[in-house]
Parts: sequence; structure tokens; C-alpha cells
Amino acid sequence: MPENWSGSRLDLHIDFDAAGGRRNGLESALRAAIRQGRLPAGTLLPSTRGLARELGLSRGTVSAAYDQLVEEGHLTTRPGSGTHVAGTPQHVTAPAPPAPAPTTPRHDLRPGLPDVSAFPTRAWLASTRRVLNRARPEVFGAGDPQGRIELRHALADYLGRTRGVITTPDRIVITSGYYQGLGLLSGVLAAGGTGTVAVEDPGHKSFRDVVQRAGFTTVALPVDAHGARVEELTQRTGAAFLTPSHQYPTGVPLHPGRRQALCVWARSTGGLIVEDDYDGEYRYDRLPVGALQGIAPDHVVYCGTASKTLGPALRLAWMVLPPHLVPPLVRAKQEADLYTETLSQLVLADLITTHAYDRHIRAARLRYRRRRELLVNRLAATPGLTAHGVPAGLHALVTLSSDGPTEHHVLTRCARHGVALRGLTDLHHDPVNRPQGLLIGFAAPSEHGYPAALDALFTCL
Repeated sequence: MPENWSGSRLDLHIDFDAAGGRRNGLESALRAAIRQGRLPAGTLLPSTRGLARELGLSRGTVSAAYDQLVEEGHLTTRPGSGTHVAGTPQHVTAPAPPAPAPTTPRHDLRPGLPDVSAFPTRAWLASTRRVLNRARPEVFGAGDPQGRIELRHALADYLGRTRGVITTPDRIVITSGYYQGLGLLSGVLAAGGTGTVAVEDPGHKSFRDVVQRAGFTTVALPVDAHGARVEELTQRTGAAFLTPSHQYPTGVPLHPGRRQALCVWARSTGGLIVEDDYDGEYRYDRLPVGALQGIAPDHVVYCGTASKTLGPALRLAWMVLPPHLVPPLVRAKQEADLYTETLSQLVLADLITTHAYDRHIRAARLRYRRRRELLVNRLAATPGLTAHGVPAGLHALVTLSSDGPTEHHVLTRCARHGVALRGLTDLHHDPVNRPQGLLIGFAAPSEHGYPAALDALFTCL
């Protein structure tokens, strides 16, 4: 007999009415389960002895029911192979087919997406083996809502070395992605009575929505060639949400003078700075701009994520907090989903401590620099298009000339050709009469797919 049959205990839920006789009731229940698709074709049924024992029937009753369904063509049986569900009879309505998967663009040039085809699979597997080989049993139990101490230690060292962040492991909280972290922080700040909050204009619309859902009134903080105009922050502003190293979407870093003015504002008013270190790892033409947190660690919440360095599917992000915010943030995390998945935290910690994470980012930086240069060269040769924010990050902002096609027209045309971009207009607080432009990502396509994506894009442009 096959291995999955001999001595096996197969679970089968049968709910039958014995009012008309036990055999007839069992036949009807099995027949209905087959016709409804709950027992699909090819399903191996329990042995007559096993099913009789489970249902409290005689083996002869179960055998007679099986024989009747074999005669009807619902079941098939062969010696040594057990009893299986036959093909669904033609007069039976088959289960509805699954809904089609959402279509993906042929050429994905949306901003903020990494090349997931370059995920460091071999390094991740090597770290996973090391983690599992030395894992203690408690690793597979309930996790810590603050995050695994191993990852928090690794991040404290890594962020200090690469981004100038001043922290200790006890000030770090691991979250299931930046989106969750922002939501948790917004809830904590709202509960603490923080007043209005300032957000960059233009800026992340989805993140602005998260802050507003927490109950905040958001005030637009205009962005110019020197970054956010922090001089517009007031005593009534409780927090400022910024991307100081590489402003999204314009790509400009916050001017050093404005960095200092922002920290003065926070110290004098007790305001909080929430720093999204957007694309901090990817700077191409000069040394990276250090994290703002290193200037005022007690007034800045530093936010980072593995979404753009490894992949969004990992759902791993971290927040470096001023000490007074750690307990309420940990409580909020515990109430939200108890803790972030443990094994991936341990694997990422191993990647960082063995420097495989550094090697992966260096390789990605070289790859993305080559792609950026291809994009910039093509843009320079196309009249009416001006690129901004290209020294860093994973996208370029392209402004459109007033006498050329509109943003909506270009996006529509690109969509028809299977090219996915993002427009600039809806990133503003008030999209009416705002500058129009395109955010062109150069990271998401695979290495061999990027040239074709560029060709398709510039055919549309």
C-alpha cells in the first residue's frame, strides 16, 4: 500500500442524518460533499475500518455505502490503493474558479521599489542555516514586542557606523514595516496630546493619510531647493515628519542651516522630529548625508526599513526613539500584533553582523548607479524634460514643460503601453494648480528587463 495510506489517520468531516437509516445517511452526506466540491476529485478517503471507528458505525455499513457510491461513479477503488473520489459528474456545478490575480505592469518604473530579483538568496540561506543551527527552543516561542535583542544590538552598531545614529539597543523598536511603525507612533503621539503636526509638501500621501487617521490636523511644510522650510514651524506644532537626507519626492537634502534650525525648534518648543531615512543607503555622487538623529537624539524619532535594501515582503522596519517614547510604543506594538515575526529578525541580525548586508548594499548601489546614468542620459537627450533629485535614491523627479503634454496625458499613455509611473500632482496637500511631473523609478525592473523598460518609457515620452 502507498505510504500515505498504510496506517494513516485521515481526517474527514461527515455530518449526516441517520433518520432514514445509517447507510443512507452516510451515502447522502458523502454524495453531497463530492457534488459541492468539498471532496475534490482524487481525494483519498479513510479506510472503511477507520471511518467506521470515527463515526461509531459498523464496518459493514461503511463498506456498503462506499460500494454504492462506486456503483454511481462517485468513488473509485483498487486493491492496495484505497478509495478515492472520482471525477466530478458533468451535471454537477463545479466550484467557481478563483478570481484572477491582479495584473502587474509590463514595465514597473514606480518610485521606491527595489529590484527584488537581486535579493541575496544565498546569503539569506546561509544566515538562516546558522540561525537555525544555534537556535534555542525559546526562539520558536512568543516573541518580544520590542523586537529580538540580537537584531537591536546589530542595528545599534550598524546605524551608528553607516548613518551616524546615536542609540543603544534599548531605544530601538522593531515593527512590521515602516507603515506600521508610523501608525503606532501617530497613535502614541495623539494619545499624548500632541497638537498639529507638520508634513512636507509635496510628500508621501499614504503616510500623510496615516497621520491624519490618528486624528491629527496636518499642516503643509513647503519644500524648496534647500528642503523643507522649517522656519515655518511654530510653537503650536507638536511634531514634524520629514525626509531630511533625501526628500521625497524632490530628492533634495535638508540644508545644513535648516538642520540646525530644526533642532533648535525641537529643543526650544519640546516638538518632536520624525525622521524617515528615505533612501539613506543609496547616494551616488558624494558622501552620504548623515542622519539628523545624530544631532539631536533626544528629540528625533529615526525610522528605517529593509524594504528598499532587501524587499518589502520581509516587513521589517525599526524605530530609534527618545527614551520617554519607548514604553508607550512597545505597548502599542504589543496591542497591535504582539510582536514581529522572529526568525526573519534573527536572520537579518546575522546578515548585518557578518557584513553580508553591507556587501549586498554596495552591490546594489553600483547596479542602481548604472541604471540612474542610463536614465539621466536618455532624459538629457529628450527636449522638454528636466530631471531632479538624481544624486541619491531610487527614482528621478522629472518636471514637465508648460507647453508640452500634461501629467495626466503622459501617465495615461504610459499605462496603455504597460509602463507604470507615478505623478507628482497628488503628492501635494492641495493638488490644484501645482507643478506637474513624473516620478520615474529605476530600481524595480530586473537587470535584463531595465533597458526594455527605458525603451518603452521613452517611446511614450
